[in-house]
This record gives sequence, C-alpha cells and structure tokens, in this order.
Amino acid sequence: MTGKPFHCGFVALVGRPNVGKSTLLNRLIGQKISITSRKPQTTRHRILGIRTLPQAQIVYVDTPGIHRPGRKALNRAINRAALDALLDVDVIVMVMEAGRWTDEDELVLERLKAAGQPVIAAVNKIDRLRDRRELLPWLQALAGRHDFAALVPLAALRGDNLAALEQEVIARLPESEPCFPEDQITDRSERFLAAELIREKLFRHLGQELPYGLTVEIERFEEAGGLLRINGLIWVERDSHKRIVIGRQGQMLKKVGREAREDMERLFDRKVFLELWVKVKEGWADDERALRSLGIDEHGR
Repeated sequence: MTGKPFHCGFVALVGRPNVGKSTLLNRLIGQKISITSRKPQTTRHRILGIRTLPQAQIVYVDTPGIHRPGRKALNRAINRAALDALLDVDVIVMVMEAGRWTDEDELVLERLKAAGQPVIAAVNKIDRLRDRRELLPWLQALAGRHDFAALVPLAALRGDNLAALEQEVIARLPESEPCFPEDQITDRSERFLAAELIREKLFRHLGQELPYGLTVEIERFEEAGGLLRINGLIWVERDSHKRIVIGRQGQMLKKVGREAREDMERLFDRKVFLELWVKVKEGWADDERALRSLGIDEHGR
C-alpha cells in the first residue's frame, strides 16, 4: 500500500453511434469485452469494463449510441439503456469524432447538460484528420459549446493519449474502496460475451445487407474436459434475412462461426466447439415482450 487515498467510481462512456466508445473501452481495459463494427448501434447493452490500478478502480460503463429514437421497441430500449446509465455514475466521458459535429452530437450534449455530473470530452479519431492544424480551432469551438471538465484528444484504435484521459477521470473519482475484485474485468457472464461475439461477426460481414432485426441467444453453454460446448441461435425477422445470414451453401454462417469461435477461445482461454442455427421470429424488434425473452429488457440490459 502506498498510503495515498484510493479512488473508485463509475464512468459512463457516452456518445452518438459509431464514435468509437466500444473500441475505447476495449483499449482502456486491455481486453475485448465490447463488440465493435462500423454499423451504427452495434452496442445494445450497458457493459461494465473494470480497470484496477494501484491508486484507483475505474468502472467504465459502455453504453449504446444515443440517437433520435425510431419507431421500433428495440430503438427505444437502446436509447433508454444509454440514458439510464447516466443516473448512477460519478463522471461522464462524452466520446466524439474529431473535426465533426452532428445534430446527434448536439442531442447527446443536451442530455448530458441535464445529468449534473462532470463531463470530459474525449475527442476520438484524431489520427483520421487530414490536417492536424484543424484540431486546435475545432477544440476551441467545442469548448464554447459546454463547460467541459477537460478536453482530451485521442485515437482509441491506436491507443494514443489514453493515459491522459485516464488521469482526468481518476482526478474526479471519489475516495472509496474498490467495488470489484482486482482481477475482474467485466460484470458480464461468458455466456453473454459469447452471444455478443457472434453478433459482432454477423454485423461485420453482412454490413448493409444485414437488417437491424437480428439478435443472438445462447441455448447451450457447457464445459466438460476443458472444452466449451456452445450452441448459438440467431433470431431474424424474415425468411429473406435467414437466407442472407446462412449464405450460399452455408458459407456465411460457417465464416461467422469460425471467427466467433476463434475470438471465444482467446477470450475464455479454452477450446470451444460452437454450433449455430438461424430461426425466424417475426416482429421481435418491435415487441417489448419478445425483447425481454431474448435478454433485452426495457433498460437495454
């Protein structure tokens, strides 16, 4: 023990879709616990990422992207999950894309102004700016939008300047004993993480072909003799969607299964036997009861 006070608290990572919140969380934690893709609204659940340091434990809350609500129950659940996460945190990190400010960024900022916690602006993707000289005037304009606790330019994908963000976060956490064991990195079960890895591969490979009406349910998760046996059920809304997911001669489903299994073996540090099926459940994304039965409740948990 150093004798210095220990700090612990909850920190929400918030922003519009596709600004890099999940990539940032994975980099901060040092392990992949939140799925990523270029498709907006990939994240549907609140996920805790726990980072324990000698002087602090930071409990990051990765949230779905806040967006203008659509008509489907799934869209409403995603927004509720993000906004509910603001109720019980000590610090908010608003993640945004350097050099770009949209109506949805403005929507997010309006929500954060009402939350009352200190807001740190994490200005992501600075490595994608065509001219770095654009950054300073853009940051100056950003500072005029809100009294941010700090402005931190960074590149989450490359890991640039994450230590500076972390120091700004720690400086605003309350003195407290740790909330979780020091070797715990998330509150989510391996079963949940397996479903998310399958969904990530579907989003990445199918891109614009893939409708939002898709989710994954784990029907079997059993370990015997050092081998994990996992059965995943992919729910879609239409027969045409089922054909897209399976692909010609089943090739797409095989590719998704292979890549998801490889990620699971790295994450769980065990051999995995993965089987996938695809079934149609019409209208599930607009049915509150169906969302709950598939593990997405009214809070997006």
